[in-house]
Amino acid sequence: MPNDPQGLRTHRRAISPKSCAGEGRPIVLIVDDDERIREALQELLSSVGIDSACFASTRELLDSGVPDLPGCLILDVRMPGSSGLDLQKHLAMTKQAKPIIFLTGHGDIPMSVRAMKAGAVDFLTKPVRDQTLLDAVMAAIAMDTARRAAAGIAEQHAKRLATLTPRERQVFREVALGRVNKQIAFSLGISQITVKLHRSNMMRKMEATSVGELIRVWEALPEDLRENRPE
Repeated sequence: MPNDPQGLRTHRRAISPKSCAGEGRPIVLIVDDDERIREALQELLSSVGIDSACFASTRELLDSGVPDLPGCLILDVRMPGSSGLDLQKHLAMTKQAKPIIFLTGHGDIPMSVRAMKAGAVDFLTKPVRDQTLLDAVMAAIAMDTARRAAAGIAEQHAKRLATLTPRERQVFREVALGRVNKQIAFSLGISQITVKLHRSNMMRKMEATSVGELIRVWEALPEDLRENRPE
């Protein structure tokens, strides 16, 4: 942008993460120790209808609390106190990870490699073109939205799994392994009629309409909820 050495405009406006919680709108969390950069980023995002909240340090963000909303983070790498890379590591360890876009005026190749290996969506250097940053933000929001949807589906599967009896879970596993009723009956030491009964109840509780769908549900379950992966 013209007349702006950082390639960003300035803007004075603040949005609290809590203000977005009611509607579950995506929010971009901006962490940068440069107030002018924070305000410019917020203006740019606001210009395309994206909510954001600004923080001057990683500690300020953590003290405020990372909102449980779809979105992403724009992080400066080098800041007083904990760095953006430190925050990335902390969020991953505490299972609060969100897509991260690093925006820095002091980046180098080893630093960018480290960030990308740890799951960063992009590593951009100031000054940055508006469209380049917006493209990265939109991709990150889409990524987080998809991740949250997948997590919600997995949670539903886990809740349904919890309604199965021990025998129904055994039948579920056998079906997921691709075994037919006769094989399941032999493996579990029960009659085929009993297998059919458990299988019918199991599929109803898991809300599966076909064996293929049931196998996909099994594959989507966390490892600790399954005895073994289907072979």
